[in-house]
Amino acid sequence: MDLFSNVDDDKKYQPLAERMRPQKLSDFAGQEKILRGTLGKMISEGQTPSLIFFGAPGTGKTTLAKIIANTTKSNFVKVNAALSGIAELRGIVKEAEEQRKYYGKQTILFIDEIHRFNKGQQDFLLPYVEDGRIILIGATTENPFFEVNAALLSRVKIVRLERLSTTDIKQILLRAVENEKFVVEERALDIIADFADGDARMALNLLEQASFSEKISVETLGELLGEKIRRYDKKGDNHYDTASAFIKSMRGSDPDAAIYYLAKMIDGGEDLKFIARRIVICAAEDVGNADPRALILANAAAQAAQFVGLPEARIILAQAVTYIAGAPKSNAAYLAIDKALADVKNSQAEVPKHLRDTSYKGAKTFGHGVGYKYPHDFPNHFVRQQYLPDKISARYYEPTEQGAEVYIKRRLENLRQN
Repeated sequence: MDLFSNVDDDKKYQPLAERMRPQKLSDFAGQEKILRGTLGKMISEGQTPSLIFFGAPGTGKTTLAKIIANTTKSNFVKVNAALSGIAELRGIVKEAEEQRKYYGKQTILFIDEIHRFNKGQQDFLLPYVEDGRIILIGATTENPFFEVNAALLSRVKIVRLERLSTTDIKQILLRAVENEKFVVEERALDIIADFADGDARMALNLLEQASFSEKISVETLGELLGEKIRRYDKKGDNHYDTASAFIKSMRGSDPDAAIYYLAKMIDGGEDLKFIARRIVICAAEDVGNADPRALILANAAAQAAQFVGLPEARIILAQAVTYIAGAPKSNAAYLAIDKALADVKNSQAEVPKHLRDTSYKGAKTFGHGVGYKYPHDFPNHFVRQQYLPDKISARYYEPTEQGAEVYIKRRLENLRQN
């Protein structure tokens, strides 16, 4: 038997995720924002700087590094930071020098889990990265600004890879189904794509595990995932019912119910951005000026949750949810803007002349700014004058007796009576 005849056959014994790893940029799913930018152009032109890819598992860090090596025709060397030492790095640098000297090839050193490198290992790489003897591509799930030396960070470009969208995952799964000739229910692919939560490797592993059945079906996934399949459908009624109950519980000042539905969404694999948006909207729509701090907290929580990711993000979101649920409520600002928008759409009212812009030469010849009273020139920094257009006399904002809005209401009442 020809010893070399089954080299290609060996590939079928690799995990599906490895067999389906893209070899060129055109097959790479996701990260479009990055690849449409400067980095994508540099890769296409066969040039790349030293990089650190920062992102969640399964977002394409290793795959993109290999594609860069293929596109630039570079020697690709992969090491795991948890298992590698300085002695191995010395050997890699020596080989890199030989590759460049004898074959004219650049060496890309790919370090998985680069955050595990200690200071000595990172410092060892500095001169070789700086003089270009090696192109370093590191991969990490941890924030490199916390885990990588400042000296090394100054010599590389940080690229953050976002979690893949459900659409991206579905595209990867369909390509694998076509390649492997799997028989699969469409609904099963949707469940896998949702369940994987942006992790392409997880999605392909689940598909491979389910493929041992003659047909990959929802029932097959139920047997495979067991209790985990209870995750609610992010496109179905349960998704919208849960989100609705979540918002209404915060609006109804029930922190226990709000926390329960928050937990249900997190357990169901809901997108953190979706949850955070609901919290921010509730802070403005339902709390409003009854507690202006609610919107500040909600916005900070939305940013922090994205920054740290799960599982810690659950704590940040829980703080915001319980605060908003427990805060006094007012929808006065929400009602005000909707009333004003209706009037704006239904009227052609003009800005009063004394309020119009006077910054350009000749404005006052048209009467712009004439008669305007500067409030700071008057007692209590207030003076009565017309601000609404002539055709508009509505009272849009009616502060309530809730929380901080009580003080706003009292002040406006006093001003209006003077």
